[in-house]
Amino acid sequence: MANLSNNISPKPLSDTERPDRSLEQARTLLDAPVLGRIPGHQHVAVIDIGSNSVRLVVYEGLTRSPTPVFNEKVLCGLGREVASRGQLADAAVEEALRALRRFRLLCDQMDVQQCHVLATAAVREAENGPEFAAAAEEAVGRKIEILSGSREAELSALGIVAGTEDPDGICGDLGGGSLELIDIAHGQIGEGVTLPLGGLRLRDLAGSSMKNAAAIVDSAFAGTGVLKAGKGRAFYAVGGTFRALARLHMAQCNYPLHVIHQYAMTPDEALDFAKVARTVDVTTLDSIEQVSSARRDLLPLGALVLEKLVEVQQPSYVCMSSLGVREGYLYGLLSDEQRAQDPLILSASEMAQLRSRSPRHAVELCEWTDAFLVSSKIDETPTERRLRHTACLLADIGWRAHPDYRGIQSLNIILHANFTSVDHPGRAYIGMAVYLRHTGLNGAHPPGIRELISARMLDRARILGGAMRVAYMITASMPGVLPRAPMMVEGDRLVLTLPSDLAGLAGARTEKRLRQLAKLIGREPETRIV
Repeated sequence: MANLSNNISPKPLSDTERPDRSLEQARTLLDAPVLGRIPGHQHVAVIDIGSNSVRLVVYEGLTRSPTPVFNEKVLCGLGREVASRGQLADAAVEEALRALRRFRLLCDQMDVQQCHVLATAAVREAENGPEFAAAAEEAVGRKIEILSGSREAELSALGIVAGTEDPDGICGDLGGGSLELIDIAHGQIGEGVTLPLGGLRLRDLAGSSMKNAAAIVDSAFAGTGVLKAGKGRAFYAVGGTFRALARLHMAQCNYPLHVIHQYAMTPDEALDFAKVARTVDVTTLDSIEQVSSARRDLLPLGALVLEKLVEVQQPSYVCMSSLGVREGYLYGLLSDEQRAQDPLILSASEMAQLRSRSPRHAVELCEWTDAFLVSSKIDETPTERRLRHTACLLADIGWRAHPDYRGIQSLNIILHANFTSVDHPGRAYIGMAVYLRHTGLNGAHPPGIRELISARMLDRARILGGAMRVAYMITASMPGVLPRAPMMVEGDRLVLTLPSDLAGLAGARTEKRLRQLAKLIGREPETRIV
């Protein structure tokens, strides 16, 4: 028999030719339109000139759930001498202007269509604030909006509204120059106040004396009733110092999910940790290397403010927020229709569009499980239904991974995704449902996740994961099948109905998965051909 290998084998490439050829192939592929972005969005940026840091955040678009595509901060310390000298420090001004010139170039490179520049306490209070603002506008090439204290409090509260489901409590935004407190009652913004308790200001006024700092904080809180109105309600903590403290508390507790947004502490946990953080050498705390050296000196003062806040307010819990003034400002630019959208469902829909084999199938899965849950008479709260829909939208995001790792990769993406308006137990439920859809219902639970999820929600995750396993076995992730193949509980039976032209989908593996789910909900399985 003739040897045909020489006729079909390509000419071997030399060691110098191989990388060039591979790069050319990659260039040809990647010159195509970018598929990893949501079409129709235009970059929008917010530059926040704060008392401690100057930060640029560029978002993919102006939406109900804006996704950051670039985030950079420079710790300039503009407000470090405002309380004692009334001036922005010369060195800090130069560093801030340098950062703004860099941010202007970055925005131009990223084709940012809208860039909003905000300045807070240091600039509005310093005697040379107007002079700096003029130089800053020239450096950044945009008009700067200097926020009043009440406007800053309002925007912080809008950030909480934008990123928290039905918030009810007191929002506290601790910056370098001030602390904004404002009441939020089920999404409605109420009274607010600005207090001169920013970390840089406290350090400037109190020097190295924590006793002096405590007296300043006590005096400021004695004159405000906002905190007392929050008794028994949540305290929403905004600002870099609060986030740094939360990160350290996570390390101390060996918390399994390293996501700051909606990380929650009981009042006793917050008090105990705040007392530790204000009295010990902060460099000895676990994971202190995660906190920039420029911010470490402010941690004891931030801990002091948190301690006094909890003592005065007596909240039901302390909840960290990654969203604040910047996101609140963007939320304020949205239409009423956009504000009414659910940011969690929107984010999950966008991820399904970017990562799943068929986004339409994901929507059909939501509706298919709706009918199944109603027929089963398994009780479900509106929040649980919302989380189930989110899990259905995300059920196929891991399909490109190796089959052995689709479950754990999907779980990791969900746990650490840039989702808002979902707490950590909610993330754990969504992730577990999708994890079990890939790994099977009898697999071991991932380490640490069990501590985040209640027994009730773990049971719901197993039921949803089992239903997904049936759905994907008959659809291969393609749309158009689930509307024709309902799975419903009828008396003591779990019935999967297939039209006659799809009868061949009822194979042994489909039957096995249906049987597993039926056993889980205490029914007998049946496949019915009509």
